[in-house]
Amino acid sequence: MTRRLAEVAKKVGVSEATVSRVLNGKPGVSDATREAVLTALDVLGYERPTQLRGDRGRLVGLVLPELQNPIFPAFAEVVGGALAQQGFTSVLCTRTVGGVSESDYVDLLLQQHVSGMVFAGGLYAQGDASHSHYRRVLERKLPTVLVNAAVEHLGFPQVSCDDVAAAEIALAHLMALGHRQVAMLLGPPDHVPSQRKLAAFRAYAAANGLELGPDHVEHTMFSLEGGHAAATRMVTAGVTGIICASDVLALGAIRAARRAGLSVPEDVSVIGYDDSALMNCVDPPLTTVRQPIDAMGRAAVELLVAQIDAAVVPGDELLFEPELVVRASTAPAPRS
Repeated sequence: MTRRLAEVAKKVGVSEATVSRVLNGKPGVSDATREAVLTALDVLGYERPTQLRGDRGRLVGLVLPELQNPIFPAFAEVVGGALAQQGFTSVLCTRTVGGVSESDYVDLLLQQHVSGMVFAGGLYAQGDASHSHYRRVLERKLPTVLVNAAVEHLGFPQVSCDDVAAAEIALAHLMALGHRQVAMLLGPPDHVPSQRKLAAFRAYAAANGLELGPDHVEHTMFSLEGGHAAATRMVTAGVTGIICASDVLALGAIRAARRAGLSVPEDVSVIGYDDSALMNCVDPPLTTVRQPIDAMGRAAVELLVAQIDAAVVPGDELLFEPELVVRASTAPAPRS
């Protein structure tokens, strides 16, 4: 107990006696100091006294799959800033292979009595993954928002980029450039946003008389290496345009084309998805479908705060329009 008092007092910059008064519910402490002491308890990993557990700290868990893909740090920056404007502090939780899992982070955040959680790129988007940790959040009735498409049975509010519109504007762009051998490079088969993009891709192709062969759709992991391996099969099959489900996959596709002795965009046009940082600086600058990260991040925080304030928030999905950003990785189809 003495060690806990000392650590919290040092963290907040008050005396141990002041911390003791807060923990014991005694008067004589300002609201600001009381809130600072309780937040310090949460940050340092100490449980609040039983009588104070109903008074949650103003912490919000932000759970991401990784930070190597630049779209996730960008999203974390938007959400963290929007939360700060509302008086909340984000707790960034990033999954690691063989390390702390998403389920582990959920348990940790629940122990810290966070005010809510925001998930992006999580297991909720994978149909074959375990979703038991989301059910624990639902049972606690904890305010939660999911970013981008999820499996249907969870029931959380969602903020998503319109995958159907994204696939359609990308394919329309390549068809306008004369491409008829167009392929789509997606995430794993159980990945819900990839499923939506694929359904839209096939529907738009059929409506516009574009035939799709067995080599025109590939599923892989969201990584540079995954994109390289899958795109190698596509360019070998004679594809001239590749639509990718992420910018990282698109970079892998460009590398695959070059390793096959082809030029981008002269021989193969490549379109990414996200418009993450520095995509205008790669060689060639990447044509991509931009997710409106700023608007989506702010909307996610607004939905979360509305739940925290006990407003009625339906478990619907807010769809945001993507934007095609044309750069130098797409060009007219090569003459046969």
